Amino acid sequence: MNRVTNLALTMIMAALLISFAYFAYQGHRVLTLAGGTEVVTSISVLPYYAFRSFLRMLGAYLLSLIFTLTYGYKAGTDTRAERWLIPILDILQSVPILGFFPAAVYFFVSLFQGRLLGVELASIFLIFTSQAWNMTFGFYESLTTIPRDLLEATVAYRVTGWRRFRTLYLPAGIPKLVYNSIMSWAGGWYFLIAAEIIAIGPVEYSLPGLGSYLIRTTERGELGLTMVGLLTLVALITMMNIFIWRPLSTWAENFKYEFGSGGSNRLPSGLGYRLWWQAPGFREIRIGVIKGGAFLGRAVGNLGARLAPGPEKWQRWCRYLALVERLVAWGLALLLAYALVRGLLALGTLFLEPWQPQVFSIPAALLFSFFRLMAAYLLSLAWTLPVAIWIGHNERVYEFLTPVFEILASVPATALFPIIVFVLIGLTGGMNLAAILLVLTGMQWYLLFNLIAGVKSIPGDLKEAAAAFGLRGWGYLRRVVLPAMVPSLITGSITAWGGGWNALIVAEYVVYAGHTYTAFGIGSLLDMATYGSGSFQVIWSSLIAMMVTIVLMNRFFWRRLYEMAARRFKIEP
Repeated sequence: MNRVTNLALTMIMAALLISFAYFAYQGHRVLTLAGGTEVVTSISVLPYYAFRSFLRMLGAYLLSLIFTLTYGYKAGTDTRAERWLIPILDILQSVPILGFFPAAVYFFVSLFQGRLLGVELASIFLIFTSQAWNMTFGFYESLTTIPRDLLEATVAYRVTGWRRFRTLYLPAGIPKLVYNSIMSWAGGWYFLIAAEIIAIGPVEYSLPGLGSYLIRTTERGELGLTMVGLLTLVALITMMNIFIWRPLSTWAENFKYEFGSGGSNRLPSGLGYRLWWQAPGFREIRIGVIKGGAFLGRAVGNLGARLAPGPEKWQRWCRYLALVERLVAWGLALLLAYALVRGLLALGTLFLEPWQPQVFSIPAALLFSFFRLMAAYLLSLAWTLPVAIWIGHNERVYEFLTPVFEILASVPATALFPIIVFVLIGLTGGMNLAAILLVLTGMQWYLLFNLIAGVKSIPGDLKEAAAAFGLRGWGYLRRVVLPAMVPSLITGSITAWGGGWNALIVAEYVVYAGHTYTAFGIGSLLDMATYGSGSFQVIWSSLIAMMVTIVLMNRFFWRRLYEMAARRFKIEP
């Protein structure tokens, strides 16, 4: 019976994939006849648009994963490098996606002279900026909270280099990496609209995709087409959740640190598990990929063993490699210094021009935006903290609600903003409440998923010990759960505030059916300068003010809280 069911699952998935490929091809033909990259608001092109957006998201995610594993590893294992890598990451996280528009346009688009490839690379780069920082912070947190006995064991057994990364650091980071990958994809979908239509003043580059489709239909007030586009996106997100994220999330539970020797040893379950582990065809694909990767790893290892020099040559090579590494580091430092000097000179020239009146309103705009962020953060924390504790301790609720939250987090609320604004303005007569609720959509999921990860990371034997000592209710929460959640709460808060600052650019400036609705703040100021006047003086003044504010908050508040949490609340045997 199981074999028949698995064969039926294979046939259904194959039929769905073939149907999607066919309709995507037909949509591509319609788009080609319509004139290349022009955004066509026709239902027939939606499968093709979904395919194009998915490829951009996948390319950005692969870049984010490589960045996370290298940058996060260096920051989490090298205390000297950590001192400047984490502040740089704070700065990068503080820059809203609009702040990367000039780099995307002038580097990628200008490099390829406005051709499609340059615009595609610019879009992938912009999506990367909405995915990478959250993943890197999560991986960094995992490495800095590894129990001391594990680190001492690797030193005692002389586990170093690649082997140490593969057997200690990567497994320790997998749970947070999976959770934050889900959030990074959600962040990418959230800002897909901004990444597929790149505009600075009158210059605009549009790419065919779900994001550009949603923004074009909302700008024209075509609510029916907007809902069809959202349903297409929800279907894509749901399929990814069932067949990718749910199996990966359950598999990641095997890497949770336990004091005892048993561990959970859980296998992925559900339709995704049956498809990749049991269904014919897909099972063979999975096995082939694993065997191919293992063969490639063995081939590289054997080649390295054959080419490995003797002890004397190896020492000489190490000296050469150290010299090359030093030269590369100095070269990169000089290149960075050159770029910094050129940038400062350009900014100096820009600010020597007569100042625009909007520049003088930046401090007040920052204050208004900060109050909106604080209100949205408190509202987010008020519901995510108890829900995360409840979900993390109830396996059946976790299995049911987590996929729902993952789908909701991935749906770009930006597409629904005009409708929300239209309703709330009719009720309240202003944009302030609407802006707070819209900012909340950019903050709450970072908190929720980080808090759930914190609860799920509590070792099972620690829970059993608490039960044996009779800890229940508030005593159990105060002594076990809340201390274990503190590092995740701070990491989630840092990324949530970063997401909130980014969300300001879509929460304080909304276009619906030809009408523009704004709330005074740094986000609307930046939007009006980017999409309207194209004034680089206002753009860079707003970005610099926003970056300085966020870096100061992270450096003197969140970072100190995180260091205290890493010392006091690290789980040790």
